[in-house]
Amino acid sequence: MRQPSVNRLLLLLKTDGAQATAGLATALGITGEAARQQLARLAEDGLVESVSEGAAGRGRPRQLWHLTSAGHARFPDGHAALTTTLLSTLVAQLGAGALDTVITARETTILARYSAGLADASDLATRISRLTTLRTAEGYMADSWREVDGSWLLVENHCPICAAATACAGFCRSELETFRALLPGARVERAEHIPQGARRCAYRIVEDR
Repeated sequence: MRQPSVNRLLLLLKTDGAQATAGLATALGITGEAARQQLARLAEDGLVESVSEGAAGRGRPRQLWHLTSAGHARFPDGHAALTTTLLSTLVAQLGAGALDTVITARETTILARYSAGLADASDLATRISRLTTLRTAEGYMADSWREVDGSWLLVENHCPICAAATACAGFCRSELETFRALLPGARVERAEHIPQGARRCAYRIVEDR
């Protein structure tokens, strides 16, 4: 019975970020002691680790759990090593221009597929919702919501092409341009970026007035 709760715990840390033991126990519907035992086992396996978050005033710092690099690697990575090798070989054999051609072709294909999925979505909110669903189906563990200031936030808790994006920033630039093309009448800016050390990728979307 250990594996299902372990997977759920890892998923919580992946999607919601660092959390205290009590919060994880509540979310999983288990006791605090059971959560501590699960976390201790995962720490022994090198999948999670705790960090201290400073408390205001005289309170004691809170211990928050988050995924290690090995923990993040438990989620689909799109064959990271193979991807990196192929990109390096492509550039070495055919030059940087060939990689640009690949990125452009990928962007064209994705834009066509996403455009078809958003074809009957006329308002921005619906288009963002559809885009979120499409990204989730492709392994990005996406979510979106409207902020109190009226803007939207589209977040991706996982990047199945992280190895490619890390090796070549062109992939990330291409995806940002794709989002901008799919959301006319709005400004789309990247707010958080996994290849730059963030826990997730996030895009802020502001409707033009």
